[in-house]
Amino acid sequence: MTNQANTDRVYIFDTTLRDGEQSPGATMTLEEKLQVAEILDTMGVDIIEAGFPIASNGDFEAVATVAKRAKNSVICGLARAIPADIDRAGEAVRFAKRGRIHTFVSTSPIHLAHQMKKTEDEVLEIVTKTVTQARNLIDDVEWSGMDATRTPIEFLARCTEAAIKAGATTINIPDTVGYSTPEDYYQLIHDLIEMVPNSDKAIFSTHCHNDLGMAVANSLAGVRAGARQVECTINGIGERAGNAALEEVVMALRTRADALPYHTEIETTHLSRASRAVSAAANFPVQYNKAIVGKNAFAHESGIHQDGMLKNASTYEIMTPESVGIKSTSLVMGKHSGRHAFKEKLKDLGYELADNQFQEAFQRFKDLADRKKHVYDDDIIALVDDEIGSGADRIKLVDMSVTSKTGGVHRCELKVAVDGAPVEVSFDGTGSVDAIFSAIKKAVNASPHLVLYAVDGVTGGTDAQANAHVRLELNGRIASGNATEPDTLVASARAYLNAYNRLLVERGAPAQGALAG
Repeated sequence: MTNQANTDRVYIFDTTLRDGEQSPGATMTLEEKLQVAEILDTMGVDIIEAGFPIASNGDFEAVATVAKRAKNSVICGLARAIPADIDRAGEAVRFAKRGRIHTFVSTSPIHLAHQMKKTEDEVLEIVTKTVTQARNLIDDVEWSGMDATRTPIEFLARCTEAAIKAGATTINIPDTVGYSTPEDYYQLIHDLIEMVPNSDKAIFSTHCHNDLGMAVANSLAGVRAGARQVECTINGIGERAGNAALEEVVMALRTRADALPYHTEIETTHLSRASRAVSAAANFPVQYNKAIVGKNAFAHESGIHQDGMLKNASTYEIMTPESVGIKSTSLVMGKHSGRHAFKEKLKDLGYELADNQFQEAFQRFKDLADRKKHVYDDDIIALVDDEIGSGADRIKLVDMSVTSKTGGVHRCELKVAVDGAPVEVSFDGTGSVDAIFSAIKKAVNASPHLVLYAVDGVTGGTDAQANAHVRLELNGRIASGNATEPDTLVASARAYLNAYNRLLVERGAPAQGALAG
């Protein structure tokens, strides 16, 4: 494999299932990971980093299963510069048509002194040994110098040269802590390629975090400097403030080809669908003003803007909604719509559900259509995402009654099914939501800390569905839950239960009482 600095093709390396899932509360189930991986594979992502195989049996299973199912993408497993990690990653990706091992080691003085407790010479020896080990397992090996942007360039160049000599085909230069500026990052990539004598034998890659809000700008600066792989995530999720957002990188290259004469093989009409799938799987709502895929990305309220849009859309839009898979909201669905029409609408919105999922989604659609005057596309999207996100929950809401009185008692009568067994409780709280959440704690015999509770409307109007978001923390573990219902209190209860169910998935615990204390 040769250096790609003189070509205009940029490879997209998606790490949503690895770095993205490391966002506190963003843990996905195996089925959710497989759904996201299928979308990434279909939309043309070049490399999917499917997980960290040594981290857990669940991570290993996810990487191996994605590797077996992928049709187009290279499937990558992450490994520390530790022999056991590398062997485990190799074992997981061996099922792929094309596999990759991605191994990393810290290079910055602050990491070497406080975390690694190694000398530069010891690190160089580790680089050579572990990359050689990985290359003996597979032809495609990526090496990363963790905290590269705070590493003296002379030492980083020595590590890079050693990694390529040992067989690395991709060299990743991560801005691990989001410290760099575009000017800094451009110079670092440019100088490394110039300094390393065997740099023409590898592709250079960017991996930028967003701590200062410059992840996408830094990534594009790296491309201008000669990097031809960009590591990114859907919706920009990831550690701390997240990673470079895939949709922003891809659409920046497409829209500003005059300033950035490079291209990717991403089918951009899948971007909106990918964003929704990741948001539902990770239970991380997309902010309304998020570039490319946010609800307001193609919305215009100002009279001046609306006037311009009516005359010519290009006055205020530099790309079309259709180019990223967003279609205008319509009112064609209602209580008289049948299964065939609903299935066609789902296909139009980018969904293909299994038979049981479709039947459940259709029933919920009919129930919603009976209660709501107009059913918008956004309502259907929220309904289906909610069904996908909570379908595997072991604890489900069966029935709930809430009584509230100004200045008086707020009482919740609650019935849930715990692994199919009914549990009924009641609780008096300081408010309706407090009574609901306290009743759930009583039912499951656990008291997680409520980190976040928020509610927003899916569409406008007093009959709009409520979209509730809950984030819980217990014993150092964080999980997020999401639910959509016409009733705000029911949505809140289901979101809380969804978050608690995810804590159970993470810990592999029995459903009732296992997390008490």
